[in-house]
Amino acid sequence: MQPTVLKFGGTSVHDDAALLRLANIVRSQLEDLPVVVVSAMRGVTDALLTGTRLAREGHAGRGFEAVEAQISRYSAVAAALLPEEAAGAVDDLVARAALEISDLLRIISLHPGTFLPLQDEIVSYGERLSASLVAEVLRSRDIPGVAVDARRCIVTSEEHTQAAPLPGPTDESTRAALLPLLESRQVPVLGGFIGSSTSGATTTLGRGGSDYTAALVGAAVDSREIQIWTDVTGFLTADPRVASNARPIDRLSYAEAAELALSGAKVLHPKTIQPAVERAIPVRVCNSHFPTEPGTRIDAESIPSPLAVKAIAHKPGITIVQVISTRMLGAHGFLRALFEVFDRNRTAVDVVSTSEVSVSLSVEDARSLPTIVEELRTLGTVRVESGYAIISVVGEGLQSTPGIPARVFGAISDLEIALISQGASDINLTCVIREEVVNDAVRRLHDTFFGG
Repeated sequence: MQPTVLKFGGTSVHDDAALLRLANIVRSQLEDLPVVVVSAMRGVTDALLTGTRLAREGHAGRGFEAVEAQISRYSAVAAALLPEEAAGAVDDLVARAALEISDLLRIISLHPGTFLPLQDEIVSYGERLSASLVAEVLRSRDIPGVAVDARRCIVTSEEHTQAAPLPGPTDESTRAALLPLLESRQVPVLGGFIGSSTSGATTTLGRGGSDYTAALVGAAVDSREIQIWTDVTGFLTADPRVASNARPIDRLSYAEAAELALSGAKVLHPKTIQPAVERAIPVRVCNSHFPTEPGTRIDAESIPSPLAVKAIAHKPGITIVQVISTRMLGAHGFLRALFEVFDRNRTAVDVVSTSEVSVSLSVEDARSLPTIVEELRTLGTVRVESGYAIISVVGEGLQSTPGIPARVFGAISDLEIALISQGASDINLTCVIREEVVNDAVRRLHDTFFGG
């Protein structure tokens, strides 16, 4: 057996019309042994996180009001799509979830130290309700859907909100849960994003983790393809909200897709790539509104494009941190000490530039910067400046294609460039520029490489 994993994001399950499209897509692939992974309805996870935050601040009642308004949508969609008995079963699940969430919010309010473990438990209800609803919708249309609790499949570390899946136990548990269903031609439906630690506690993989779940499941069952169904037709040559003439990309290599995802393309969660790479499983990004469109296929090979450029990606909200110190001159271990500061504070660094006496780097997540800056001051003078954006030109073979840097810098020659990164990767040339000019820069570069 080589099943096909189909992951549907929040916009692909958010109402009755979306769920009907989902059912038709699954039906069209029944011969390929589909395994369905679903996100929470759009807006539900945000409401659950808001509820836990309010409870932590002592407002459990207000928190529950925020949650109840969103999870009631599952009952409304069930009433619109399902026969009375099946709709009643979903309504019972929603009512039970509401009671359990209310109790958990009260516990957080009384005992704030329980916040992180109970937040994972609360947030998991979005995906769990989605899986149950989708399975019922499939069965109502004579598709043998079976809801499977993803916590039986995805085994993780004990770390809450950003748990790391354990590959061996996850493979074993996923196969044990899913293969018997597939052998009997049933369609497993799992919630993405959630797992269970080795001690049995509910964990989550971080925002966007439903893509990761799909890849982990695909790797475990040796799938023929992992399909990510969303509301865009695969990767585009640029963000269409910025470059109106952006067009779909038929094919990307794993490395190109990962670079685009890390550089700001929101189509795919970057972690999705790794399990697929390890098992050589193609990933396809498809549009649930236009299911006959081929989308973007991602695999080990890259099809060359004119001038080697596949896309222009950008990411706003970047902060530059500069550390200046004469201690760098010929010093052993200085850079290691600097990056250990970011590692201790769990903050990723995007772009790095060094000179003899300074290091400049960019970060997207600025939540821990006050602590980071305080620790960095033991190494030298620290300067911090926000309001920047990353812009990346991505494609296999950039470094070996003459003239690419000249075209890039020629297109944006009148714009201030704070940082430049080239050479660390053969497929990415990255600059950091002021946020207020990044949209203009994207359009210029897109016109340079793809025409106006």
